[in-house]
Amino acid sequence: MRRREFLIGGAAATWPLAARAQQAMPVIGYLHSASPGAFSRFVEAFRQGLGETGYVEHRNVGVEYRWAEGAYDRLPDLAADLVRRQVAVIVAMGGILTARAAKAATSTTPIVFSSGDDPVAHGLVKSLNRPEGNATGVYLFIGDLDPKKLGLLHDLLPQVELIAGLVNPATARDRTIAMQNAARAIGRKLFIVEASTQAEIEAAFATIARQKAGALVVSGDPFLNSRRDQIVALAAHNAFTAIYEGRAFAEAGGLMSYGTSLSDGYRQVGRYTGRVLKGEKPADLPVLQSGKFEFVINTKTAKTLGLEVPLKLHQLADEVIE
Repeated sequence: MRRREFLIGGAAATWPLAARAQQAMPVIGYLHSASPGAFSRFVEAFRQGLGETGYVEHRNVGVEYRWAEGAYDRLPDLAADLVRRQVAVIVAMGGILTARAAKAATSTTPIVFSSGDDPVAHGLVKSLNRPEGNATGVYLFIGDLDPKKLGLLHDLLPQVELIAGLVNPATARDRTIAMQNAARAIGRKLFIVEASTQAEIEAAFATIARQKAGALVVSGDPFLNSRRDQIVALAAHNAFTAIYEGRAFAEAGGLMSYGTSLSDGYRQVGRYTGRVLKGEKPADLPVLQSGKFEFVINTKTAKTLGLEVPLKLHQLADEVIE
């Protein structure tokens, strides 16, 4: 009887533990190259997409956030930390370098990324339709849009001969080449200034002023996005005619923005993350290609700069901020 009581009692003692294990929430590792403040609206979009698959943070899923704060060299260590914590899936946001850091850290933990650059060319997936590995995500085409922004500036100021391009050297090699080719195609001169810190942004604008550039293209980059208030303020202070990546710049007072809808991209990443949590494999989920682009004009800023925005650009705009 003692043996039987021991067996029954011992089994009963394990039941609550087993039940707790079954009820344990999965944990997402959320890795981002920038800082949380500037991307809070996009984190909410990610949560929205996650919610569309039935997952709500703190209710039935946990999230471990890791922010590199613009120091891209921190990404490998942050990714490795998430792998050590055995998260259920790594969400790699804020550019190709984040996705590459996650991919280098693990070949088994599922990864859902957003990438502004071609994920096939950068070795994240075998192909867009058949990723064939532990990673999939959303291709935002951000790296392909700088030449288009240059063209929009030319439509606004066709007489301007010298245009500046502000880039982050950590992410801008291919984009710089594309912008230079686009400038040559329209018969304009382009010079590049680089910035990867707050102080370097200040110095870059001083250089642009000394060179007497007639217009400015700000390349799409997570760090530069996180410094949008500083960049827009410097453009206003120097009376630069500038175009930026996303609508948040135009909302902050920037003259024009053209880019992928980041909110939509982050929502799609949230949806894919939920599907992976439900058991789907990244290898079976084709990389989504963003098809939602936004061109926004801030006419208040145009008036401050003494610019008359052509009817053609008004007609192209998805939104005009009065």
